[in-house]
Amino acid sequence: MSVTDKTSSQDGLLEGAFGAPIPDLYRQAVGPDAPAALLRALELRSFLVVAEEQVARVRDRVHQATSADRDMNELSADDLRFDAQWMEAALAGRDGYVTALGQLLRAMPPPGPVPRRPVRLTQPTTTTALPPAPADARAGAVRGPRP
Repeated sequence: MSVTDKTSSQDGLLEGAFGAPIPDLYRQAVGPDAPAALLRALELRSFLVVAEEQVARVRDRVHQATSADRDMNELSADDLRFDAQWMEAALAGRDGYVTALGQLLRAMPPPGPVPRRPVRLTQPTTTTALPPAPADARAGAVRGPRP
């Protein structure tokens, strides 16, 4: 079974963001006009599927080792510590992929047609103002007292 056939915890988010079911998104991604955001999102989804499988595998191993019908003499603190380390690593990877996917989806433009700038029908015109005419040297001159 390939990654495209498996589910992830973020599939609903991806389907909502891109407006199609996951199998359709993978089909769109192989087309020549596939958006870069879709390619990146599906790549992150593939990594997330693997990380979530790792989390589930460790969880199931711990559940099996600690089930009520198991002999307590079979419990190993070292094995449980090792599983705890594996679980921490698997959850850190999963959390990183979920965060990266969320950031990618928030950075995407909203769905729908790309808004265009309004068309300007008139050409801008430049106007130059003439400098004011020089004032007559005698105009408005105040005469000082005569000696």
